[in-house]
Amino acid sequence: MVRPLQSNLSLSQGVRLLFYALSPSESSCSELEDVPDYVQQATPYFVGLMIIELVINWLRKGQIVFRMNDALTSISAGIVSRLPQLLGRGIELTSYIYIWENFKVYVLPWDSSWTWWIAFLGVDFAYYWLHRMSHEVNIMWAAHQTHHSSEDYNLSTALRQSILQKYFSWIFNLPMALFIPPSVYAVHLQFNLLYQFWIHTEIIGNLGPLELILNTPSHHRVHHGRNPYCIDKNYAGTLIIWDRIFGTFEPEKEKVIYGLTHPINAFGPFWVQFHHLVYILKIFWATPGINNKISVIINGPGWEPGKPRLGCIEDHPLVSGKEIPYNPKIPAWLQMYAVLHFFFILGIYIQIFANNSVASEITILFGIGYVILTLTSIGLMMENRTDAGILEFIRCCAFLYLHELSSMTGPFKLVTEVAFFGCAVFWGLRCVIKF
Repeated sequence: MVRPLQSNLSLSQGVRLLFYALSPSESSCSELEDVPDYVQQATPYFVGLMIIELVINWLRKGQIVFRMNDALTSISAGIVSRLPQLLGRGIELTSYIYIWENFKVYVLPWDSSWTWWIAFLGVDFAYYWLHRMSHEVNIMWAAHQTHHSSEDYNLSTALRQSILQKYFSWIFNLPMALFIPPSVYAVHLQFNLLYQFWIHTEIIGNLGPLELILNTPSHHRVHHGRNPYCIDKNYAGTLIIWDRIFGTFEPEKEKVIYGLTHPINAFGPFWVQFHHLVYILKIFWATPGINNKISVIINGPGWEPGKPRLGCIEDHPLVSGKEIPYNPKIPAWLQMYAVLHFFFILGIYIQIFANNSVASEITILFGIGYVILTLTSIGLMMENRTDAGILEFIRCCAFLYLHELSSMTGPFKLVTEVAFFGCAVFWGLRCVIKF
């Protein structure tokens, strides 16, 4: 199970955490149980940097260049990706521990700086190949495409994570379990992910000599582009040297157009996470021959019978540079309503993680279900779907039922019950009038 957070990081440590700048002495643990949940502790720093990015863009351009629907979808995907951790230790750690306990050939000391740096390189090298295969193997792309589905490129995009990718990533890390202690591996698994947050921005330009070694915003902008020169380039996590060594490096050139080559035009969390799996299933059944069916799964996303394993770059839609992101117009009141309820569910999500060690399994399951229901409803609102009202009415009623079962007392319970009762009446009447 996810452990309660350890003692809070200092401001300096919290900032350095996002740049892989905590020293070995600050981040080495003897036991896996002692490793903090750094990702959860980084949440306020994510929010702080996103606000700073928003302000800088406003000062530079004189207006707020920000799509609320896209940002909420990205953060929703990040929330969904972490929900399985509430139910138990993930496969990345479980498989690693199994290999360590049964097949390790040598034990590197957990408190050695050498072990820390070897783990740093090992995790980053494994991530390069995981990332590359996630673009070159269709079934793995089905998991990874979630992260690329945003047509914007800002710090919220970094949070658009896949719920499925961890079920592929564990394979690439297993060789390290032969000699690197799980507690050291668990630290770097989080650090490698956290480093990649700050590089999802357009406000930072070229960083000079650092561009030769590190993965930077410039390098990663290329990776997120759908321009022909950007496709399948710059897979680095922390160090860009792997791309330079293995021939997948590409510097930033003309304006990058972000997103999938075929935009999904959706904000619902299920479609964002699973739409490519649906596509693979359709192509699998429509493709004749068992060998071709297998190739649909293990070849590149653009493969078709008679074409190279990774498909042909010429088959991708042309990029004009004038692409307009999917941005349905919704009333200002509905956008404000969605934002308020999003922040409310974000608070519930944080509370579920904070109380995970003492909450019953049924409470956790109800909490997970309600979080997913809320994010789905908000996604439908952002798409201006006609069926959003029905789902929102159901969600408000579900909240009232679950809230009545909770042990909460006092004025806050009364206020929330009155508010959600009013919301349920509003959406109920709206649905009756509309239909």
